[in-house]
Parts: sequence; C-alpha cells; structure tokens
Amino acid sequence: MRDRTPLQKAAAVVGLTFLLVGILGFVPGVTTNLYDGLEFAGHEGDAELLGVFQVSVLHNLVHLLFGLAGLSLAKTASGSRTFLIGGGAIYLVLWIYGMVIDRDSDANFVPLNTADNWLHFALGAGMILLGLVLSRDREPTTTTAAPRAG
Repeated sequence: MRDRTPLQKAAAVVGLTFLLVGILGFVPGVTTNLYDGLEFAGHEGDAELLGVFQVSVLHNLVHLLFGLAGLSLAKTASGSRTFLIGGGAIYLVLWIYGMVIDRDSDANFVPLNTADNWLHFALGAGMILLGLVLSRDREPTTTTAAPRAG
C-alpha cells in the first residue's frame, strides 16, 4: 500500500469501510433485531445497524459487493477515480430515490430510512469530493535554477 497514490488509498479505505459495514450488518449486537427482524429485502423488517440504519440481507450484500468493487478498483488510479466518483454518484441517486419514494411501499426494497438517506447523501458527496480532489493534476513544483555560466 506504500506505493499507492492518495487516490488509491482513499478508494481502498472507502472499499474496506463498505466491506466492514456489510459484515457488521450480520453481526448480532451490532445489528439490533437481527434474528427476528432481518428480512431478505423490503421495508417490513426492523433490523438496524447500530440501532439506527435499517438493513436487510440484500442491503448488507450490496455493501459487501460495493466494498469488494472498491478494493478491486483501488488497484489503479483510474479505477480508484471511477469508484469514488461513480460510486458517489450512485449514492447521490440512492439518496434522491430514498427521499422521493413512499417508505411503506414495495419501492422501498433495499430498505431505506431517514438515517440511511442522509448517510447516502454524505457518502455520495464525500466520495465525489475525494475522487475529484485527489485525482486532479497537480502543478509540478518549480525550483529556481542557478544561472548558467557562459
């Protein structure tokens, strides 16, 4: 990891974070109502990661797959940029989706609640910001050269 760019390191950290969240979504105690409230998909379950973020098996699997994609794409700078900016855009679309759907309808299949929605907004904006800031071309530093003799 030492010879990776800051962009690649950021993508790897974000990928690892998604992977960890996906795993924790299946851990009793970290996820409340895990045994009797975890549904495969849909809003009917009442399992919540950290007692705040509504989760389902599908939701956890999406986090795991997103994390694996991030780790895989973090192997190159262009892949890292794609993961951070593209993934951030996906999370902003998910935020908008969560804001406009009726949470008691079948459209809420992931499932999403208010805490999920605002976390998706922060993740999307943060990932895009990381991808843009860490991938922009840096001006090379200039040094003053000694005047040439003769």
